[in-house]
Amino acid sequence: MPASRFQKYDRKVRVAVTRRLPQAVETRMAELFDVTLNLEDVPPTRESLAAAIAGVDGAGVDVLVPTVTDEVDAALIAGAGPDLKLIANFGAGFDHIDLSAARAKGITVTNTPGVLTDDTADLVMALILSVPRRMSEGEKLVRAGKWGGWTPTGMLGHRIAAKRLGIVGMGRIGQAVAARARAFGLSIHYHNRHRLPKAVEEALEATWWPTLDAMLERVDIVSLNCPETAETRHMINAERLKRMQRHAYLINVARGALVDEEALVEALARGGIAGAGLDVFEHEPAISPKLLKLPNVVVLPHMGSATFEGRQAMGEKVIANIRVFSDGHRPPDQVLADI
Repeated sequence: MPASRFQKYDRKVRVAVTRRLPQAVETRMAELFDVTLNLEDVPPTRESLAAAIAGVDGAGVDVLVPTVTDEVDAALIAGAGPDLKLIANFGAGFDHIDLSAARAKGITVTNTPGVLTDDTADLVMALILSVPRRMSEGEKLVRAGKWGGWTPTGMLGHRIAAKRLGIVGMGRIGQAVAARARAFGLSIHYHNRHRLPKAVEEALEATWWPTLDAMLERVDIVSLNCPETAETRHMINAERLKRMQRHAYLINVARGALVDEEALVEALARGGIAGAGLDVFEHEPAISPKLLKLPNVVVLPHMGSATFEGRQAMGEKVIANIRVFSDGHRPPDQVLADI
């Protein structure tokens, strides 16, 4: 059996958690590890995060548990103490962690994939329904006391049945969105770096487009479900927004930086596209005031994975990754590629 990676310390593994996690997860961590929790849930400053992982007199942490809002870049990793061997990310996305710098320093990185697929796909579907049917506008109208009762032409929107949905990124979440959308009568189109196996395409009745531009010109709704990379940042820019049909809608629950927010505001304001449903933003939590003033946008506070069940499952994966790694084995959710 392989020796524990932390056996030389003859102590509990030291773990630092950057944000408040579900109570049951924190309690279990306290039972298993020498854990530092952020009970006030105040976002750590760069300085406090650097101090925690650098340590004093060799007393740095063994494991850092960051979230998607913590920028763990090359400089931060370079300043880490010699004890830091694992970054066990609380979240599926890992574009906020410099994987190359971590590998260079011999630090393993893990994430929590799979457990958020259904939660995120459900929210995508909710936005696909709410934006064309103007649900947010209607809710605000009622709350403002301005609704005068039913009329034949009041709050008219568009049905989604028989429309074409273009999915950008056909991984777990993209395929889950496709399965839900088919039940609502949408036809599925997708753009992906690699074409799906024929059996998967047939099961989803999905049409593959080798270029994003070609797909954007043909679909009625676009759903972004891909990670942020150097190649995907601002993939939806002014030029591509002009390729979309004027009646089309944009849905983004993936990463805010996939969309050039200023270009989106301009396109929405001039009627270049019909509307947008956004759960993520380019500079969140800051959101362009111009975007918030537009009536044809539904905005949500990055809640795509925000279910009790999902957060609990994420925490359990983090704990499992730490325990397996500290026992000397490869953790089940090790991030292997800088993608």
